[in-house]
Amino acid sequence: MSDIWPTELRVSKDRQRLAVTFNDGESFELSAEMLRVLSPSAEVQGHGPGQKLTVPGKRNVGIMSMTPTGNYAVRIGFDDMHDTGIFTWTYLRELGERGEELFSAYENELREKGMTRDTSEKPR
Repeated sequence: MSDIWPTELRVSKDRQRLAVTFNDGESFELSAEMLRVLSPSAEVQGHGPGQKLTVPGKRNVGIMSMTPTGNYAVRIGFDDMHDTGIFTWTYLRELGERGEELFSAYENELREKGMTRDTSEKPR
């Protein structure tokens, strides 16, 4: 098990953000959009190297549910019905620490593929 774990996971009233506080006192606010488009699910990440997909049109996605998975992760369900991503404590921490960088790379992928954060279409 990881040496870091959340002491609090709190979804905002508008369901657009997840506040995570870790046992070492670090805390982060993660957008639902970032969590959705960077989901660790096979649907987004693929089943192997080079299979990652870019998921457009998720600017307004909301968090619908959170289900504990053992003592190491949480499964997050989104209002677009995506619910297969299991977010480990380590991955949530990485998103907190590197989220801006990772989301910027996602935005670049969208531009390169001619897609947007506002228009939903098949991931590619």
